[in-house]
Amino acid sequence: MKTTGVTHWIGVLFILASAALLLVTTLSAPVNADIGILRVILTNKTDIRHSSVSFGTFGYCVLDVPPIQTDHDWCGPKIIGYDPAQIMAKIDNQPTSSVAHATADGLTRAMILHPIACGLAFLAFFLSLGAGVIGSLLGALVAFVAWVLTLAVMAIDFALFGVIKNHVNGDGSGSVASYGIGMRTILAAMVLLFFGMLIVFFTCCSARRDKNADKKEHVYADGVGDGGAERRRQFGNF
Repeated sequence: MKTTGVTHWIGVLFILASAALLLVTTLSAPVNADIGILRVILTNKTDIRHSSVSFGTFGYCVLDVPPIQTDHDWCGPKIIGYDPAQIMAKIDNQPTSSVAHATADGLTRAMILHPIACGLAFLAFFLSLGAGVIGSLLGALVAFVAWVLTLAVMAIDFALFGVIKNHVNGDGSGSVASYGIGMRTILAAMVLLFFGMLIVFFTCCSARRDKNADKKEHVYADGVGDGGAERRRQFGNF
């Protein structure tokens, strides 16, 4: 029982960690300019380094904007759905197809799943804290839904920003694109949420099975004790 309890708390901590990581991805650019799902290093140079574009969940930021000064950042509005293909086409002065624009805009609208998955992961954590078997089962179920959403939006992130990344690195502009912190955190969150969900579910089932087994043992022991006393009384009557 003690081992099951410790293992259960490990699963709960995994769910909490995944929720925190999903929160990092949700609060990416333009909420936090330094956190991006995709980071593009541009060819222009400010005082000490090149400018860069940080694409996040609800928009984008341009870091180290010239010619003012280094560490001067500019961020676009926080919106649901934007067109990173068009943004990079304007910055790099490189054409992209209308299909790419439409696809990018549609996929970024689906990134609203980031905060939804994050909220569900936190809910799963609170349900799994100490609400007994029923609460833990609900926590595992909510964690499963959060994991499915996380997996879906992570696939969308890779599909969307993978296309942008390949286009930028191959368009001859000199800009270099790579995945940012936000992509790493959602990948880590997906893995932790998966294992946390499984651990909470199986430890919950094990605890319930052990509890039922203990009840049966107590019932059996009480039954044997009563029967023995009854036989002794009957023997004493002879």
